Amino acid sequence: KEFQKVAFDFATNEMAPHMAEWDQKPDVGGSGLSRLDTSVIFEALSTGCVSTTAYISIHNMCAWMIDTFGNAEQRERFCPDLCSMEKFASYCLTEPGSGSDAASLSTTAQLKGDHYVLNGSKAFISGGGDTDVYVVMCRTGGKGPKGISCLVVEKGTPGLSFGKKELKPTRAVILKTSAVPVANRWAWRTRLQYRYERTQREAGSILPPAPWARRNASVQLARDHLLVRKQFGETLSNNQFLQFKLAEMATQLLASRLMDYAVQQFVRDIRVHQILEGTNEVMRMIISRNLLSEI
Repeated sequence: KEFQKVAFDFATNEMAPHMAEWDQKPDVGGSGLSRLDTSVIFEALSTGCVSTTAYISIHNMCAWMIDTFGNAEQRERFCPDLCSMEKFASYCLTEPGSGSDAASLSTTAQLKGDHYVLNGSKAFISGGGDTDVYVVMCRTGGKGPKGISCLVVEKGTPGLSFGKKELKPTRAVILKTSAVPVANRWAWRTRLQYRYERTQREAGSILPPAPWARRNASVQLARDHLLVRKQFGETLSNNQFLQFKLAEMATQLLASRLMDYAVQQFVRDIRVHQILEGTNEVMRMIISRNLLSEI
C-alpha cells in the first residue's frame, strides 16, 4: 500500500496538472482553442449548415494530424496556412473497396529515388478538387496496417485528378502515377491501427456538434409538442411515461456534452484497455469457456 500511495501522490501532484499541457507541441499557428471551445463553435455553426461545418471539422482534423504526426519541417511548411485557412485540406482514407476495414486499402506508393509514385483512388472525399492539401493514406509496404504510410499530396501534383461532383460536397480523388516527394511522408511509417484510431478519436471529439445541434433541437421540439398536444382531456406533458422519455433524451444530450470536459481525456486514454490482452468480447468468450468447463 505504501508503493500505491507514493504512485497516487506522484500522479496527483506531478502528472495530473500537466496532462493537457503534455498533449501539446510548439506553436505553428492556430487559435489555440480547446476541444470544448471548438465543439461549442461547431455546434452553433451546424445550425446554419451541417455539411459546411462537417467539412471545416475535417479540415481542422487534417491540420491536427500534420501537427501531431508530422516532423518539424512538415509542421512548419503546412500548418501555418492550414491554421489560418489560407489553404484547405482533405482527408483521404476511404476507398471504393475499403471503408471501415481501413487496413485493406489498396492505394499504393512505390519509392523511386526521392519520390513516391502513387496509384489508386479515394472515395467520398470532402472538399475534393477544391482543396490545396490532401492527407493520403497509402500502402508503402506489405499487407495490413503496418504497411501503410501517410503522404501529404499537394494541389497541382501531376497525375492528381478528381471524379465528378456529387450531390453531397464530396468527390473521388484519383492518383495516377503521381510523384510525391519523400519529404511529404510523415517522419516514420504509419502504424494505421494506432494513428487511424487516434485520428477518429480526435475527429470524434469535434464532429459530434452537428448531431448535438439536431439532438438539442429535437429535445426542444419534443418538449413543445408535449406541452400543446392533448389526449384524453389533458396535454401529453402530464403523461409520466412521456415525461420519463423526455428526461432520458435530455440526460443523454447532457452526457454527450460532458465528454468535452477533463473526463474525456481519461475516457479516451483508458479505452485501449478494452482491447489489451484480447478484446472485451474475446475475454467474455474465455470466461464463459472456463466457467462451462468447470461444470
